[in-house]
Amino acid sequence: MPPLPPTLHLLCGKAASGKSTLTAELGRLDGTVVIAEDDWLNALFSSEMSSLADYVRCMTKLRTIMGPHVTSLLNAGVSVVLDFQANTLASRDWMRSILEETGAAHQLHLLDVPDEVCIARLRARNAQGDHPFAATEEQFRQLSKHFIAPSANEGFNIVLHQSQDSALEN
Repeated sequence: MPPLPPTLHLLCGKAASGKSTLTAELGRLDGTVVIAEDDWLNALFSSEMSSLADYVRCMTKLRTIMGPHVTSLLNAGVSVVLDFQANTLASRDWMRSILEETGAAHQLHLLDVPDEVCIARLRARNAQGDHPFAATEEQFRQLSKHFIAPSANEGFNIVLHQSQDSALEN
């Protein structure tokens, strides 16, 4: 039996929808590494990011180097959980460009969580103080305006995760 191809796991969901929790779970799969956008942005650009425009500028720089890196990992047979937001068409186009350079399988995990649950989780996460970025409710709403759920015609293998737990679980 031939070995299974590596898998690129992509995450789509609003802030505090549970992407980091799912990332940790997926990252425990054998032969899988996690690459988390928030960790890299915080380490490289934290002093440069105070607005959505700053985030877009820094994220674009990070993707320039991460795309080829993720491609190399997948081509070496390593599965990757790419904990970068797949919340816009442009983000998913970038992710598709990675897949096109590999023979990897993929799963686009869509976290469908009501805004009020995300906001409650965001408040709890901010109170804990252990996340690299403490978004406000206003920032959540601003980011949510840009959210576009993936559709079947984009060609991704979508795995739907719906919230059925309490607002404080993340």
